[in-house]
Amino acid sequence: MHEMSVALAVIDQVEQAAAQHGDVTSVRSVRLQVGELAGVVPDSLSFCFELACAGTLLDGAELVTEAVPGRARCAPCAHEWAVGMPPALTCPRCGGSGADLLSGRELKIVSVHWEDGLTHARTREPVPEEC
Repeated sequence: MHEMSVALAVIDQVEQAAAQHGDVTSVRSVRLQVGELAGVVPDSLSFCFELACAGTLLDGAELVTEAVPGRARCAPCAHEWAVGMPPALTCPRCGGSGADLLSGRELKIVSVHWEDGLTHARTREPVPEEC
């Protein structure tokens, strides 16, 4: 289950951002974009995230995942389509196999909502690194 390593990487990046900000007392939520082709099961990631947050600055933080559908564009005819799962990478219009993936592989921290000593709650958008 690689979702645990993804959860640990997200926690590490959020903790680094919080340390750079300084005076962060807790993290309330983390919002991630998860592409349907990223090979990550959102429910498993949420479970692992909850376990991995125990005893950290993120203890009790909510993980909010936004699904990003896989989309492709045919190089020869420029048609765009939802690729689905398993991904259909042959153009449904012309049958061409020169598809470019436009979206669906994302695994990105979009925002972090935390509390610090200066204000009660702040949202940082975006965290500059991707998972």
